[in-house]
Amino acid sequence: MLTNQDPTDYTKITDEFKKFQPFYNLWTTLDNWRNSYKSWLHDPFEDLNAQKLEETVDNSNKTMAQVIRYFRDKEMPGIMKIAEQTKTDIDEFKPLVPLALALRTEGMKERHWSTVSDKVGFEVKPYEGFTFHNCIQMDLQKHTEICVEIGEKAGKEYNIESSMNKMKKDWEAVDFRLIPFKNTGTFYVAGFDDAMAMLDEHIVLTQTMQFSPFKKPFEADIEAWNSALLYVSECIDEWLKCQGQWMYLQPIFDSPDIMKQLPSENKKFKNVDKNWRETINGTKSNPNILKSCTREGLLEKFQEANRNLDLVQRGLREYLEAKRSIFARFYFLSNDELLEILSQTKEVENVRPHLRKVFENMADLEFKADKTIIAMYSGEKEKIQFFETVDPRDKGVEYWMGEIERMMFRSVRAVLLNSVQDYLKKARTDWILVHPGQCVLNGSQVHWTTEVEDAIVKEGVQGLSKYFQKLDD
Repeated sequence: MLTNQDPTDYTKITDEFKKFQPFYNLWTTLDNWRNSYKSWLHDPFEDLNAQKLEETVDNSNKTMAQVIRYFRDKEMPGIMKIAEQTKTDIDEFKPLVPLALALRTEGMKERHWSTVSDKVGFEVKPYEGFTFHNCIQMDLQKHTEICVEIGEKAGKEYNIESSMNKMKKDWEAVDFRLIPFKNTGTFYVAGFDDAMAMLDEHIVLTQTMQFSPFKKPFEADIEAWNSALLYVSECIDEWLKCQGQWMYLQPIFDSPDIMKQLPSENKKFKNVDKNWRETINGTKSNPNILKSCTREGLLEKFQEANRNLDLVQRGLREYLEAKRSIFARFYFLSNDELLEILSQTKEVENVRPHLRKVFENMADLEFKADKTIIAMYSGEKEKIQFFETVDPRDKGVEYWMGEIERMMFRSVRAVLLNSVQDYLKKARTDWILVHPGQCVLNGSQVHWTTEVEDAIVKEGVQGLSKYFQKLDD
């Protein structure tokens, strides 16, 4: 060791601590009990913590029972007498605990004290300077059962009142988020998911309160709150439906071409758009979801807007169906793709990204500077010159696309005929390189059929053998 001395033996400390523990428990519990007892009886009634009181009584009772057994075993009658007296005091006070818990139940209101007074036959009401000792002097412990019943009722009513207040406070912090929608100068609303989740939870909670036997003091408030939540839920449903349709239709009816072709639907949509912008401006100034959704007439506005938007959607579907009935290949396009084409009829080249869906393997068209069309390209970049120029200017896309289809038939026939005729003029190795692949395949089949037939007619089996050798070569 650094000090050159023997280590100190601490092994006896634990044993001594165990011996001292009952004495410590007795004196600390006794001190706490006497101080608490005095405080419970004589401090202002509103400061009485009944839960703490119950906990102190239970713990003190258990501790005293333990120390009494210890001192009895150790045959220490003097100190045991102190412990037993304290235990007796605790046991005498213990029947008062339910009374304290009942009268200090959170939620005891004027009406509950009046009920207590009516049932016990004399006035019981906290006043300035009122203490728990006054309750004992009134012999209220004889009416503990009545007080417990009323205290339980007050507690249940308080839970309902607290839940109502909490729900209302929760909504104070729930706002819509407004996000700019493209370049429209207005916004769309986000945050519906949070609102719907809270709404569902609160509607269930409120409807549970409606069936509570303790709802009477708050019945009118509960009914009003339930109606408000159901109204907000319905309003959000209509709002979501309106927003979804408005966001889909807004870019469509922003197109002058669509506006011109669907004047009735455009008028209805513009009216909805005007109301939408007014609603968003109101929401922007007060984004709280509960307050926004309970604005007077808002639900009716959205319901009317959705009826108009349904009519607009129906008119739009009929419009697209009419276009498809003229040019059936438009059925290969989705509504959005077709609308993209129809909304920009003056920009004829906008059809190019959709050509593969309309025509198998047509990858592109060749436009001249004046927007007329002179050729088409396959996915392999093979070019087919049109038999005649197609002029899409000042025509509906469904009409000039029909002209493209007919010109495709004529042009393919023309290049195929040219390849068949050119086969007789060029060496096969040269001929293959100057014609489109499909024309080479079909042209070869035409001449193969003709030459096989000639070989059979002219020389029979021997002619076929010679022709086989030619093909092999």
